[in-house]
Amino acid sequence: MVLFLLGLAVIFSGGLASLLWGRKPGAADGLGAAGAVAGGVIAAVPAFRILLGAPAASLQWNWNIPYGSFYIQIDSLSAFFLIPIIGLSVIAAVYGSDYLRAYRDRKNLGVAWFFYNLLLIGMMLVVVARNGVLFLIAWETMSLASFFLVTFEYEKPMVRRAGWIYLIAMHIGTAFLIVFFLLLGRHAGSLNFDAISGVPSSLASALFLLAIVGFGTKAGFMPLHVWLPYAHPAAPSHVSAVMSGVMIKTGIYGLVRTLTILGPPQEWWCWTLIAIGAVSGIAGVLFALAQHDLKRLLAYHSVENIGIITLGLGLGLLGVNMNAPTLAVLGFAGGLFHVVNHAVFKGLLFLGAGSVIKSCGTGQIDALGGIIKRMPWTAFAFLTGSIAISGLPPLNGFASEFLIYLGVFRGDIDAGFKAAIPELAIIGGLALIGGLALACFTKAFGIIFLGHPRSEAAERAREAGWGMRAATTALAVLCVLLGLLSPLVIQSVKGPISLISGFDDELARVVLGYATRVLIGFVSVSAVLIAVTAFFAVLRRRLLRGRSVRRAPTWDCGYARPTPKMQYTASSFAQPLTDLFKIFLRSKKDVSLPEGLFPGRSHFHTDTKDVSEEYLHEPAFEWITSFLGKFKWLQHGRLQIYILYIALTLLALLIWKL
Repeated sequence: MVLFLLGLAVIFSGGLASLLWGRKPGAADGLGAAGAVAGGVIAAVPAFRILLGAPAASLQWNWNIPYGSFYIQIDSLSAFFLIPIIGLSVIAAVYGSDYLRAYRDRKNLGVAWFFYNLLLIGMMLVVVARNGVLFLIAWETMSLASFFLVTFEYEKPMVRRAGWIYLIAMHIGTAFLIVFFLLLGRHAGSLNFDAISGVPSSLASALFLLAIVGFGTKAGFMPLHVWLPYAHPAAPSHVSAVMSGVMIKTGIYGLVRTLTILGPPQEWWCWTLIAIGAVSGIAGVLFALAQHDLKRLLAYHSVENIGIITLGLGLGLLGVNMNAPTLAVLGFAGGLFHVVNHAVFKGLLFLGAGSVIKSCGTGQIDALGGIIKRMPWTAFAFLTGSIAISGLPPLNGFASEFLIYLGVFRGDIDAGFKAAIPELAIIGGLALIGGLALACFTKAFGIIFLGHPRSEAAERAREAGWGMRAATTALAVLCVLLGLLSPLVIQSVKGPISLISGFDDELARVVLGYATRVLIGFVSVSAVLIAVTAFFAVLRRRLLRGRSVRRAPTWDCGYARPTPKMQYTASSFAQPLTDLFKIFLRSKKDVSLPEGLFPGRSHFHTDTKDVSEEYLHEPAFEWITSFLGKFKWLQHGRLQIYILYIALTLLALLIWKL
């Protein structure tokens, strides 16, 4: 644990030094990024050791806080989540040092780097905390630090609104977690996780529901996701990458850790997770398909991928409930492996989006186009992430989703007919999610990077700086490596699966060995295809060397002078699918069609508002605002009356205690 604590100290020192040197932007930028990178690398060493088979490491110091102790432990599950948290945060720090250069004359970058490093510390402590009080402190540190990062450009009204929505959502989730730990501590007499055992089934069910809401708000379960489409577009792009790639995964970690505490799962828990996963996955990708803002589109895809992870966890839990090891191991393996894969390709996509937005000055998809010629490096990286998130072989997104499919088909032999209905729901949900994701990223990449520029901003696009390119390239390479090396990588989930499922390591090793053999076949075919493609690319290059190559415009269907307005827009490209699912999306259209022989100006605009926000959250908050408004008479500004309120409250508590 010494290296882990040293890493935390280096990260904090870098953030604090950056804060103190805030008036010197170059120094603040360098100190903050260097602290995150150096501290992250140091802290990752024990995590890698434990994931590779070393025994768990722990440290416990007593506190004077009731029920609290500084009790941390890195076991295989914590190590598995620590690696993507640290890895993506380190890469995003390198990106951020270049990305924030444009703000040096306008912002105190020391503040931004202090909260960035504090966010990293909070996430790391969340996954190693073994005491409820320490967990809540780390959880709140993570939430508050990310709030200040979301509101980095607080002078913009949209950013301030996004920040408040995010803060309210996080504290609603925290309120449920406080009740969760209070009930848990009352039962066990301690908030140390290893002291909790034998939870009665009725209490376990209540705790499971509290965990679903508390951790699901952070993870972005539908309909608790409404903060994501606001917070991710408002935050700086490297912060969006960290929040979407790994911060929301702390909600998944909290839920998984809860499953290890509550004991044997009940059958309805499995159905609940599968239902949440299917709804979040399908609705998330549908709303992504209807978006016009690039980062908002990516935010909804975070909801989609959290749904895929939850489907895997639900399948694994179903296997534990039915004592079907194949179902359990492959379900958990697919869900956990997707945690890592999503961190990589979603981090890549957000960083790629940041490069586009910084270069063009806008994230509106319909204002872009044709920038592959101006930003080829970024375009290639974004294309890699798009293929990965669509679940296409041979990249990493395919490998984790394939494990879930394999678990369904192979696990049916162990589970029998009883598991048929949830398995059909998982197959149908994954297939629909994959098809819609492919359509969505065909739209995003095609409209943004291909065709002709639709605005002057797109025409002026320039390639990103070296730090931003280095970060996106590293993540693009990881997408490829995690896909091609997936037969080896999935062995790292053996320890976490044994911890969650209760099955021994040998059983998990046997099932993962079967999955490895199947994946090797896909990887081999993919490697051959890559080699053949590379061969013909090199051959073409050599054959064309020394020859003149002419470039001509695409056939224009008879138009004498085509303009960029004659291209597909994001709305027109997605229209067949959005019309097909209009009963769920409820998109509003503002249309003015051309009329007459000499038509004037016409326009077409669609707006798709989040159904959860429109029909659930907004009415609820309006009712709460109206209800609380009736108590304004209590807030009158008289100090002596406020002191009386405090005295009466203390008196009531003393009477209740006596």
